[in-house]
Amino acid sequence: MTWLWFFAKIGVALGIIFSLGPVCIMGDRKISAWIQGRVGPNRVGPWGTFQPIADILKLMMKEVIVPDGVDKVLFLGGPLIVFIAPVFGYCVIPFGNQIGEEKLQVVNLDIGLLFIMSVLSVGVYGITLGGWASNNKFSLMGSLRASAQLISYELTFGLTMLLVVMMSASADPLKSASVDLSKIVLHQAEYGWNIFGGATWWGLPSGLIGFVLLFTCAMAENNRLPFDMAECEAELVGGYHTEYSGMGFAMYMFSEYCSMILSASLIVTLFLGGWSFPYLTDPADHSFLAGVISIGVFFTKICIILFLYIQLRWTLPRFRYDQVMSLGWKTFLPLALVNIGYMAVIGVFLEKP
Repeated sequence: MTWLWFFAKIGVALGIIFSLGPVCIMGDRKISAWIQGRVGPNRVGPWGTFQPIADILKLMMKEVIVPDGVDKVLFLGGPLIVFIAPVFGYCVIPFGNQIGEEKLQVVNLDIGLLFIMSVLSVGVYGITLGGWASNNKFSLMGSLRASAQLISYELTFGLTMLLVVMMSASADPLKSASVDLSKIVLHQAEYGWNIFGGATWWGLPSGLIGFVLLFTCAMAENNRLPFDMAECEAELVGGYHTEYSGMGFAMYMFSEYCSMILSASLIVTLFLGGWSFPYLTDPADHSFLAGVISIGVFFTKICIILFLYIQLRWTLPRFRYDQVMSLGWKTFLPLALVNIGYMAVIGVFLEKP
């Protein structure tokens, strides 16, 4: 029965990723068309809903062209690294409450947050290797841009997650913090509507700032507009994936949406209560129906964050590269440090007895 639950949880987790991926692609096109006053895809299936399937079939039938003078192992391995990283990261996300004794989480790691930070840092290698192995100066420049941008925003990303660890101090007398994602969600569920902060309203401003920082850094990590400097068409043709075709290009593009889903799941887990919702979910109720409701709550929250992702992409103009780097180093990093200092003061002077 344990193995059955394990494979069932893997199926649900992968189902969320691989079902939301095509939905995000379709949503990206439809929402962009709506914002720009266009029709969008409308030829394949009702209202164009089968367009992602048509795209996948087309890309599968295309020849994978390997340019002369490239490192074939690294050239073909780059898309795999970028694609696998977010899938592994999603394994430690609690996508629902318990059903009986089984937690709705593929793997319940006590170091879940540290595991996700490690996995997210691996994705930059796939981008860098893909650009370097392409034997193309534009691809190399795109990969270097991506490396500098991701490293810059990973600092603020990590500091914001450290802020969540400080907020996740449990209500026991020892006030022990945790990097276990399931415990972080339970801590937020315990205090109901106060999801952005700790147990007191004094932590709410810090939590709101942390939410904005994490959301913005996640957009930069995923190379989404206005932070898509690594693949800026006006300057770098297509950036690090210029030389890729067929399924190599498809894996780079689909991995972007997988990373979006992982980032949205992480934002929901750390700042928006995860699978919990006041008056709708009960952390102590481990019945099958309560578990299904908690999955639905988590899924709904992810869809809202993904909608914001797409809307911001087609609303904000692209930044210049110097603006992107200046924003990361001169604004976000100092703000994250000040935010952590404020939370530390709150924890020392206003902690519960």
